[in-house]
Amino acid sequence: MCTHRPARPAADGTDHHTAVIVSAHPEQGWNLLCDGRIVFDDTGELLPDGSVVAPRRRLSHALAA
Repeated sequence: MCTHRPARPAADGTDHHTAVIVSAHPEQGWNLLCDGRIVFDDTGELLPDGSVVAPRRRLSHALAA
């Protein structure tokens, strides 16, 4: 999917964070990246193979108390 040079790593690669946004939808809370991942505002992800990465949100100290 990515046409950048050098080529971006696979969606499950260790340096997948180098992928860039190819289609932004901030009004809906998600972006499509050049490696085929869909990333959501809550930090969750949908990978090209259909698997899900759960959100990695941290509770603030105010909410945790």
